[in-house]
Amino acid sequence: MNLADNLVATASRHGSRHALRLRDQVVSYAELEHRSRRVAGLLRARGVGAGDRVGLMVPNVPAFAECYYGILRAGAVVVPMNVLLKEREVAYYLSDSGARVLLAWHELEEAAAGSAQGGAELVAVTPDLSDAQPEPLDHGDAVVGRAASDTAVILYTSGTTGTPKGAELTHGNLGTNVEVCVSLFDLTETDVVFGALPLFHSFGQTCGLNTCVRVGACLTLLPRFDPAQALALLGRHRVTVFQGVPTMYSALLDHPAAGHDTGSLRRCVSGGAALPREVIRGFEQAFGCVILEGYGLSETSPVASFNPAGRRKPGSIGIPVPGVEMAVVDRTGMPLPPGEVGEIFIRGHNVMKGYWNRPEATAEAMAGGWFHTGDLATVDEDGYLFIVDRLKDMIIRGGYNVYPREIEEVLYEHPAVAEAAVVGVADVRLGEEVAAVVTLRPGTPAAPEELIAFVRERVAAYKYPRHVCIVDSLPKGPSGKILKREITIPVADTGAVAR
Repeated sequence: MNLADNLVATASRHGSRHALRLRDQVVSYAELEHRSRRVAGLLRARGVGAGDRVGLMVPNVPAFAECYYGILRAGAVVVPMNVLLKEREVAYYLSDSGARVLLAWHELEEAAAGSAQGGAELVAVTPDLSDAQPEPLDHGDAVVGRAASDTAVILYTSGTTGTPKGAELTHGNLGTNVEVCVSLFDLTETDVVFGALPLFHSFGQTCGLNTCVRVGACLTLLPRFDPAQALALLGRHRVTVFQGVPTMYSALLDHPAAGHDTGSLRRCVSGGAALPREVIRGFEQAFGCVILEGYGLSETSPVASFNPAGRRKPGSIGIPVPGVEMAVVDRTGMPLPPGEVGEIFIRGHNVMKGYWNRPEATAEAMAGGWFHTGDLATVDEDGYLFIVDRLKDMIIRGGYNVYPREIEEVLYEHPAVAEAAVVGVADVRLGEEVAAVVTLRPGTPAAPEELIAFVRERVAAYKYPRHVCIVDSLPKGPSGKILKREITIPVADTGAVAR
């Protein structure tokens, strides 16, 4: 099986239907399938074959889908990358994955420099990239066959130690998760799905793009979420299914909806972080559409649990999806009774193959045959799960994962920084904001604003700390390890705030 087979099948059934829409630009399923063949031909001409990795750094525009399915069609592995990544980050993703080619949007200058460092051939993606390529040869026109256990996508995810790891998701993982989503969302070819979730992310990729392609629905794209533009699209494109993270729902709720027709909405899906109950109540009252919450991770393709329509529990992440088991366990891995807090373990068709070239990390994460999520939750008598907290230090800023150690290592590159600890602080708009507490070397002064600017130049925009606090010392344990749990940051006293 090959995930790209879904596109071929849908194009044969619904070739004239709209697959993608960006403002007034419309791409039919026949056109999307044709352009994916062109991209596959481009890759084959560069020697890319089955199992080879190809980086993909394109925003939410039709070219993302064309390249994504072109890579899969060639039998290669997609390595999706955030378009906000800087040069050093691009180089890391490419070198770690061993990508042979990077398909990058023509406006992304960081990608060019990162590609040179990462050892991949850069191919600039323009709106007419696929049309500019010659027709593929007859023998290269077919989808390359892949086994269900073969890797389709490597999604880089931040943990709590070391550098970002690539979660290997197979054609079987993704294909089955797509079927689950189709059923959960009750999606058909007549639906129009709101596509502001980043397509490089597992949520937007599986629940948005791949699920639409499976049934022939239309994905209406918004490259950068803006509540005013979103409201306009909901009415203009008659959106029926809205998929978003909590910050999107909050922004829509806070934005005047007068004059916008949102009556076509029939289903709203939320994930990525906990959705406050006040937002749920307010949004459903204002928009007349029920929000169903789910839960997942990059390592689980991503959907692991969901609130069934008609049986949801507000504030809950729902129950395990069909074919997936979830357990709330204690530190020894033993299941806990309802109401007690423990770590979520997951196993099933959605769990990744492993971390790319990280056998030790894979063994640790998959000990005992379960994926250890690092998330704390309780389960009630009906089997519904409720997230409590995280074991990991990861910060979720507006739905994006921020890896503290990565930011700390950049701070340590500044000549004035002696010690650094990056933590999350509560933020009404984003859920969490990134903050850093640092000590300085004697005789080497540095202002908080300087440190913020230093990091901002070296990492993606969503990662750099908006708050920096300079202190005399950081709390430490007996071994000298910095104790982040003892760090408190009154936001009003952070010394510098950058928005």
